[in-house]
Amino acid sequence: MHIVVCIKQVPDSAQIRVHPVTNTIMRQGVPTIINPYDLFALEEALRLKDRFGASVTALCMGPPTASESLRKALTFGADRAVLLTDRYFAGSDTLATSYALSMALTRIGADYGTPEIVFTGKQTIDGDTAQVGPGIASRLGLNQLTYISRIVETDLDAGRITVERRAETGTQVLETRLPVLVTMLEATNTMRRGTVEQALSAARAEIVTWNAADVGIEDLTKCGLRGSPTIVKKVFAPTARTDKAEIVSNEGSAETRANALIDALFARAPGVEDDLYARAVHHYV
Repeated sequence: MHIVVCIKQVPDSAQIRVHPVTNTIMRQGVPTIINPYDLFALEEALRLKDRFGASVTALCMGPPTASESLRKALTFGADRAVLLTDRYFAGSDTLATSYALSMALTRIGADYGTPEIVFTGKQTIDGDTAQVGPGIASRLGLNQLTYISRIVETDLDAGRITVERRAETGTQVLETRLPVLVTMLEATNTMRRGTVEQALSAARAEIVTWNAADVGIEDLTKCGLRGSPTIVKKVFAPTARTDKAEIVSNEGSAETRANALIDALFARAPGVEDDLYARAVHHYV
């Protein structure tokens, strides 16, 4: 079984700066970390490795310094690391990024075996779009499972996977065929600590480094800023809210206070009560 985990090296969100002209994130001189959501994806891949003896490849697109994040993934237990780096990738939006990563995944499949599962985090903290994972799946023709909170079962013999997916109305249980792309939610697991042996091995490991030509990208207009139709017109901080907390009721029993709170909520949003009543009638009919 071969699993690929796409990770991204991102600026520490506490020190992000935005370029005043291009409205893109300025990464120079800003401390970087592995995108926190990607760590949940990596841990899930490593759990499948523990269970099935899978091979785990960590893939990252970024500048040469992103090799630090890949080496960190190796210390956790990934078997190999691939860095996709090229000056032509600079300024890529989600469309251009998903294209480059899909080409790299195709090369990985040719060199190391087609992956049964591609993991990503649900999104990145610098972009927050949640588009790259689904974009990769669409380009490679993979089934996609997004916002996954738990992997219920992986049946390699049947080539199927069953998961729990968080949705607005509750939890969905989904089953689909492999190969598949899975985006993991936060707080779905706890990242393990690597062993001393893994840390020493990671320090000596070779980071496989590919550029655009290495993964078969011939049309460079699909990469970087030239391949990015997304235009950020304005970046701004949200206006601070001036509303103050309102104490609805602090007297009486818990039931009395709860009823007062519900009445206050319905008074502010009159349509909510009718909508909830309609849903309740529909559910029990």
